[in-house]
Amino acid sequence: MNLFISMKYLVALDDHRHFGRAALACHVTQPALSNALRALEEGLGISIVKRGRNFVGFTSEGERVLASARRMLREQELLQQDLHSSEGHPQGQLLVGAVPTAMPIAARFVALLQARHPGIVPTLRSLSSVELETGLESLALDMGLGYTERMDHSGQALRVLPQYTEHYFLLRRADAGGGADSGTNYGTINSTSNSTSSGTGSRAGSLRAAAAMRWRDAAALPLCMLSGEMHNRTIVDRAFAAAGATVQPAIETNSTVTLVMSVLAGQVCSVLPGALLGTVHGQGELEALPLVEPHVEVPIAFLVHKTNRPSRTLDAAIAFAEHPDWLAQAVMHSRLPGG
Repeated sequence: MNLFISMKYLVALDDHRHFGRAALACHVTQPALSNALRALEEGLGISIVKRGRNFVGFTSEGERVLASARRMLREQELLQQDLHSSEGHPQGQLLVGAVPTAMPIAARFVALLQARHPGIVPTLRSLSSVELETGLESLALDMGLGYTERMDHSGQALRVLPQYTEHYFLLRRADAGGGADSGTNYGTINSTSNSTSSGTGSRAGSLRAAAAMRWRDAAALPLCMLSGEMHNRTIVDRAFAAAGATVQPAIETNSTVTLVMSVLAGQVCSVLPGALLGTVHGQGELEALPLVEPHVEVPIAFLVHKTNRPSRTLDAAIAFAEHPDWLAQAVMHSRLPGG
């Protein structure tokens, strides 16, 4: 029995919570993975996996073995990085998680980091806030991009690397703007600092910038919103409550793609943070309206476990996350394009 390979299979099973998907991730057959885990159980003289028709979870002893497996694999990765890296040239894996609404910024970060350090091989995963916090705690992640306001309740010793501030917009079809001939008033607020809903100031074929809208007026529209388990939904609901409004969504989803596609294909609007607007920058039939009264600002940061001994790749990632050039990009791409 190869202990490191068995530990790798065990961690993969925890990551994917499914024998078949864990086997695929490890590039082996499901019987090979299952046999290796049974051999590990026999070698240690304990039951590690709770078995049923499907994966159920780990026994209490299995949870302890899993924690040791993550530490062992982390130490192995640290050693390999130390052996194969040189000064200024880190080599190895970097595991990054991000909440769904921050994925465009996270994707840009790992792409630019890899271009800066070609020896780094990033893996970027879209995770809920709870999954991100769990991943940091269990050492399944090196760093995570998420909401700093949750740190008051997490109880973890995390280092915070501030990145940008999330602002919120209503996304709708431009032909739903309630012009003079439509007879519909969507509660926009005229402002000399914003383009009007007719698209003045926006390039043809690009997402249009429109006048601000009050949260309470947005609440009266048919909305596609993130589902209740997403922390972003908590923020949005809090803003509606502060405006004295309640919302009954027309569509709920845990997918940020659905937030956009439902507006493009259907008759609904969506509430989006600025970081997601870049994904629809080329959609000239859509317009984004800043949401006001209240004006919502939510800090987003990279989170790193303080107790971790940083790897060479994590050291490089932290340095890049704090670099002024990158921070300027993060701020620029978290706003309404051209705003």
